[in-house]
This record gives sequence, structure tokens and C-alpha cells, in this order.
Amino acid sequence: MAIINAQLTSTQLDLIGNYLSTDGVPVGKTIAITNILVCNTSLVDSASFDMHLVPNTKAVSNDITLVIRELLLPPKETFTFDSERIVLNEGDKVVFVAQPDLGNTLTTLAATISYLEL
Repeated sequence: MAIINAQLTSTQLDLIGNYLSTDGVPVGKTIAITNILVCNTSLVDSASFDMHLVPNTKAVSNDITLVIRELLLPPKETFTFDSERIVLNEGDKVVFVAQPDLGNTLTTLAATISYLEL
């Protein structure tokens, strides 16, 4: 099992794409996501995020790839997405967009993805 950690941004952040390879799940690989955590590290301000599961060669689309829309996290709260396993094949991505922008596109949201290579 492995993990990926990142500070979410107000612009599109391809979590799997940026940390496993530049184009989503690496060529010839399949992974199973066992858990996704998003934590609001702020002590006083709420923040929100969108999450997309994007198949290989597809673009991020609120009409097609969106699975979580503007989920508001109060200060110091953590959201857990662990009731289903998500299997990603070559080129598939997990994409986040978060708000509010604290400057330099960074937000107070920290994301962790736990996954297994199949």
C-alpha cells in the first residue's frame, strides 16, 4: 500500500497524475484506491472542494466526471471517502479543485489518497 499527500489548489490538481506520472496512472498499471481523506487545516475558516474521477484521455467535466461538488468542510474537519473501492487503469486520474484561494492558488485543504497497485 502507498499514499499520496498534497495541498489542494484553486486550480485543477491531478493528484494521481502529478504524483504517479504526468499522465495519470502509469502505462501498464492498475491501482485500487482504498481511501481518500481531505482535511481542512484552518483553525477558523471553512473551505470547499470538487473531486473528479477522470477516465484516460477524457477532460475534466462538471457534467461527466464530477463525483463531489463544492463539499464544504468547516475548520479542523476531515472528510473520508472510503465506502467504495475505486479501480483506476492506465491514464485515469483523480482531480481536485478547492476554494478559497489563499494566494498562489493554495488552499487550507490537505488531501491524502491511499492506494494499492493491482
